[in-house]
Amino acid sequence: MSTQLRPAPATTPPAPGGTGPRGTGRPSRGRWHALRTYQPSGRFLPILATLALFLGMLQVGGLRYEGFTSSQVILNLLTDNAFLVVLAVGMTFVILTGGIDLSVGSVVALSTMVAAWTLQDGWSPVAAIVATLTVGTVLGLLTGMVIHFFDVQPFIATLAGMFLARGLCYLISVESIPIRDDTFFFLASEPIAIALAPWQGGVVIGLLALGMVAAVVKRAALRSALLPVLVGLGVGMWVTLLLMGDPELTTTYSVVIALATVAVAILVLHRTRFGRTVYAIGGSEASALLMGLRVGFVKVAVYAVSGFCASLGGLLFAFYMLSGYSLHAVGMELDAIAAVVIGGTLLAGGRGLVVGSLLGVLVLGTIQTFISFDGTLSSWWTKIVIGALVLLFVVMQRVLTRRQS
Repeated sequence: MSTQLRPAPATTPPAPGGTGPRGTGRPSRGRWHALRTYQPSGRFLPILATLALFLGMLQVGGLRYEGFTSSQVILNLLTDNAFLVVLAVGMTFVILTGGIDLSVGSVVALSTMVAAWTLQDGWSPVAAIVATLTVGTVLGLLTGMVIHFFDVQPFIATLAGMFLARGLCYLISVESIPIRDDTFFFLASEPIAIALAPWQGGVVIGLLALGMVAAVVKRAALRSALLPVLVGLGVGMWVTLLLMGDPELTTTYSVVIALATVAVAILVLHRTRFGRTVYAIGGSEASALLMGLRVGFVKVAVYAVSGFCASLGGLLFAFYMLSGYSLHAVGMELDAIAAVVIGGTLLAGGRGLVVGSLLGVLVLGTIQTFISFDGTLSSWWTKIVIGALVLLFVVMQRVLTRRQS
């Protein structure tokens, strides 16, 4: 008597993206399990802590001071710190490689002096801007070459660059040079209305929602993309609703330039071979060399990027102050480093986000706004609070690094 093997019953394959049987429209258990058990990647924890700190400070300020969370006050955080945003972007590149740049504050001062001096000497605004950006970029390039080719510690090389740039300021002039150029005055003072009509706000929120859906369509991308996308969507909706319907909201060209710099830096770091090499060097320079990456070129280039950002920040500072002065930006390099650290970038290199540095600058600006609204506190409390925050975030970075090692 023979037995006949029966084929196994056919099953309907699951639909793409982790859904159940086709035609049911019900999500599979795997998707819901992934949502319930989701834990954010360790690399996102510092930036989430910075975001929570920033929103918490706004909430506390709004409860304590009338008008603290008004749309224009929040926009002024960017207006008053646009130059520091650009400076922090350049510093992020350097710190991601495990380096440091102490010269950026002096380069900011030198940039204001070069811009003011060339304009006073009859140069056109375009020529003055090009000369200013060139000076800062060349100084950064030379610093990077010294660090790479002569194996000098970044701390020492950039310290020398700090004294060199500050000395060149005094060589140009020991007095303040006013800027009276119409183009600079226009860029400094011309307001840009940014209030959103309801339909414009709806388009922005819709695009953010579409981006979130596109990011989580594939189940493989769910665990890594869900939290940052949701946070981005939530913050984007909050900002959009904040700016919607108020016809009197204004900003400046400096803010537009600063945000454009942040956007370009994000694209470079996350969508180019250069950016991936920056992270690889910070993770392990020896491993980057073994992988055949252009370590030397990138190490030199990041200091050129930092010099360019410092000179661009100097131009924005010149727009802000409408003068060039040798004592401008004293200690600003420390503010830039503090913003990057508070923004979650690891001082040892290899981990960090430019968006975190932007949030770090907003935190510093919020502290200054607290001092201004209170009216009774000394401005030195800003430095005290910043120092405490830097220490807190450095300790938090150390704890997270030990847990993951």
